[in-house]
Amino acid sequence: MSSPLANSLSLPCGATLPNRLGKSAMTEGLADPWDRPTSALNTLYETWSEGGTGLHISGNVMIDRRYLERAGNVVLEDSRDLPKFKAWAAAGTKGGNHFWMQISHPGRQCQNFVNTQPIAPSEVQLKILSFFSTPRAMTQIEIEDAIYRYANTARLAKQAGFTGVQIHCAHGYLISQFLSPKTNLRQDQWGGSLENRARFARRVVQAVRKTVGDSFPVAVKLNSADFQKGGFTQEDCVQVAGWLAEDGIDLLEISGGTYEQLSLMGVEATEVRESTRRREAYFIEYAESIKENAKVPLMITGGFRSREVMERAVESGEVDVVGLARPLCSEPGVSQKLIEQKVDSIDDFEHQLKIGTGFWGNNSPIPLIKTMNTVGQVSYYYKQIIRLSKGLKPDKDFNVCKGFFRHLYTDIQNNLARNKAQGKKLFSSN
Repeated sequence: MSSPLANSLSLPCGATLPNRLGKSAMTEGLADPWDRPTSALNTLYETWSEGGTGLHISGNVMIDRRYLERAGNVVLEDSRDLPKFKAWAAAGTKGGNHFWMQISHPGRQCQNFVNTQPIAPSEVQLKILSFFSTPRAMTQIEIEDAIYRYANTARLAKQAGFTGVQIHCAHGYLISQFLSPKTNLRQDQWGGSLENRARFARRVVQAVRKTVGDSFPVAVKLNSADFQKGGFTQEDCVQVAGWLAEDGIDLLEISGGTYEQLSLMGVEATEVRESTRRREAYFIEYAESIKENAKVPLMITGGFRSREVMERAVESGEVDVVGLARPLCSEPGVSQKLIEQKVDSIDDFEHQLKIGTGFWGNNSPIPLIKTMNTVGQVSYYYKQIIRLSKGLKPDKDFNVCKGFFRHLYTDIQNNLARNKAQGKKLFSSN
């Protein structure tokens, strides 16, 4: 019996995904000191492309080099380095799959290492290990400029040969900050009611769609919820999803959480699930209500690990695309094995990645311990990304504490190299 995961999917714009498995975006940190794509990125995405996944979404490509999620992000804001982007797009589509560029702006989630004066909807600081400064509230001109930059980056991505774009509206980045009442305290047309808070997201989608045309895939990554009291809720998500569908998106990816509440990382999210199925697909419980309000293909990312759960989710129509991320770092060819029904389950290694149990575990009462566990987990998969980018096989030998400090060290080194190359001083405002 053939797997439902092998079925193609037609998108509203007319494009067709070859199967129902999608690689969700993961930060790569592999740009050169001038924020350009590298041969390492080409090697990484060629490896993934040959692994059988029908849709690949890049790590967040920044629309403005003044504001990065971290040094090592790729930036696309003009055509000067377009040949490098064309090489990256060619490598990422070698296997006949789609390769979409995720376009993003960090807003307040811009580290001090990059810029000590980030911009955001409002002056609400992100408080994690003192790595982030209080942002400055964006002016009307800056809001309009950001909308233009999203559309411009999408235009350049299409020109470079990427087969689609995904607009990052989740995980506490700029558009997500506009959507959440915890981070958007504005009293003008961009804040207050949900309609006003969603205005920025809708304007970005509309601008991107107008720029790339009707036949080019435009996707959105949206939080199901922030998992924070007073934040963006499931009900908000359902309504915003409907509006974005009206604005012409082709695929909606649902995830959740922010830097401050990392449900997207699998921390704490598993505690409230009642069955294996719901433990695996963290956000699948929101799928039915979202699909009722937004008549658009839906991709769910977060925790899928068994083939049976994936196949049932697709076959039932709850989900159109199963989003995978971390398993593709340790098993880059696992999608083809799932499609051919050669494996029943995939990498679930992150649950072993913690300093210890109880006080030292993922749900420690000490924020620093929780952060060390979360960043340590991220560092493990980032280590695999680096190995794949060098043409090496994954290495599952790992220590969470060492991984945490190595991750910080790597970020500092990347920032030093970037600031030296671009003539900037570390911790200085751009």
